[in-house]
Formats: sequence, structure tokens, C-alpha cells
Amino acid sequence: MVSVAIEDIKYIPSVSLAEGDALVVVDMQNDFMPGGALPVAEGDTIVGGVNHVMEIFHAKGLSVILSQDWHPMGHLSFASAHDGRKPFDPFEAPGIGPVLWPDHCVMGTHGAEFHKDLRSHLAHAIIRKGYRREVDSYSCFMENDMKTETGLDGYLRSKGVKRIFTCGLAMDYCVYFTAMDGRKKGFEVYYISDLTKPVASPEGSITTALENMTRSGVKFIKAEAVK
Repeated sequence: MVSVAIEDIKYIPSVSLAEGDALVVVDMQNDFMPGGALPVAEGDTIVGGVNHVMEIFHAKGLSVILSQDWHPMGHLSFASAHDGRKPFDPFEAPGIGPVLWPDHCVMGTHGAEFHKDLRSHLAHAIIRKGYRREVDSYSCFMENDMKTETGLDGYLRSKGVKRIFTCGLAMDYCVYFTAMDGRKKGFEVYYISDLTKPVASPEGSITTALENMTRSGVKFIKAEAVK
């Protein structure tokens, strides 16, 4: 199998938005920003660009959806819930894995709130995920047990959405799994690659995400392509 790197991706130069398009902005929360409990390097640098794309969709009357990681204390994806385990230790269990995380995005805490500069008032809906203690939820469509719906699919279909554009944090986890599940659900999916940043753990997670998205038919664009 040929490895895919971000510099190898073929980008669509321009996309004209139309009725049936929606923007899904993933997990732009304090705990994923520098200084947070599970920081994504330079995660804060994309806030302005995300706001700009949200404004474009909003001005055209197109659906804008935010997702929000929303964990209870003691969530089983947290290393602290397992004796002797540390954050980023490999771990596999039904609905949990491939690694354990620091405690993050605990419901009702500052870390779970959106970044202060995110223009969250432009969103028409907020999807909260990962709120069951025993199951994590990377995708905005499906929890990690691969059978529990978040409600995003039903919301989009009720709005007549055919194409989704996605960005946010992090590129090799929640944005990636959202894009993959969007394809599985039959949506045309556009991945805004310069409005996302990776966790890059475990080793190879970025390459795996790019390879799988490419094979599944996800289309890659940069923010400037959204017209």
C-alpha cells in the first residue's frame, strides 16, 4: 500500500456552495487548545479560519453544526479510570481505544467549553458526544460502539443535506472519523485540511487517516476553495 502524506493530497481548487450543503465543525473546545488538558499543537491558530467559513455558510442560509466532546468524570477513555495506566498508553476495549487519554472535556467544565473566540452563535445545532461513561465517541455521527447514533445523521437528513464540509480538532481522530462516517452514511464529504490539526498519536495516525479518507472518496479542499 502506498503511504499518503498531506503534501501528496490532490486538492479541489474551488467549490461553489449550494442548497443541501452543511458545515460540521468538530470539537473546538478549550481542552484541545494549547494549555488545555489534551492540547492539539497550534489548535488555536485555526479558530479565525473556522469562523470565516462558518460566516460564509451562515450568510448563505446553510446549516452549521458544532460538535462538543462531553464526558462524565471517570470516563473509561481516561487513563485515570484504569489503575497503573498513563495517558497515551495503548488500550483496546469495546468502544474505547486505541489509546487512553488524559481527563478532558468533562461536562460542565471550562475545558469542555468552546474556545472563547469561536463564533458559536453562528451554529444552528450542537451535537454532544461521548457522554456515556463506557463508550467513547470520535465521530460526530456514531459512537465508538459503531451502533449508537449521535443524532447528526437524522438532523442533516431533515434539512435535506447532501454534502458536508468538515473541519476542527483533531484531524486524525474526530474530524477523520466524522468524514469517514459521513461517507458511510452516503454524504459527499469535503475535508478542509488547513482548518484542522492532528494529535499524531499513536505513530502513523496521520498517514492512516489520509489513506483511509482517500480510499473512501473524501474530497480534500483548503478554506480558500469555499465560495
